[in-house]
Amino acid sequence: MSQRKTIVVSRRTLLTAAAALPLMASAIAANAAEKLSFGELYKSFGPLGLEFSDKVKQLNGKDVAINGFMAPPLKAEAAFFVLTEIPMSLCPFCSSDADWPDNIVVVYLSSKQTFVQFNAPIMARGVLEFGSWTDPETGFISQLRLKDASFKTV
Repeated sequence: MSQRKTIVVSRRTLLTAAAALPLMASAIAANAAEKLSFGELYKSFGPLGLEFSDKVKQLNGKDVAINGFMAPPLKAEAAFFVLTEIPMSLCPFCSSDADWPDNIVVVYLSSKQTFVQFNAPIMARGVLEFGSWTDPETGFISQLRLKDASFKTV
């Protein structure tokens, strides 16, 4: 003879759980970043050089996640690093945005994190911005960057 257990759920518990579902769903959606790859950054070389893709233009100002590698930072306590498509043991910094390589993204961290080896795959996540911008603190010029960002090894 099998024993049957009965679980009693009060109406209040059920209503509370039902009310929490939309909040949980919106929290999960808010936590989801749009995926972006290095192959999706640019659409062509136009008469003025590299042209950003429609996807980059649509994601401007939005939370994105992109996988890559951390180039060696300028200094250990830097608040930013360069995310590269392939591991680079040397810094891929440019003297001007005119020479901007098509396989790097500057990542400005929202808080200090310990940097990782140049060949460790990472996922960087932050608010995407594109267009020429000069960092007022360092003078570093970028064309594509993640602001208020973080990263994790993958």
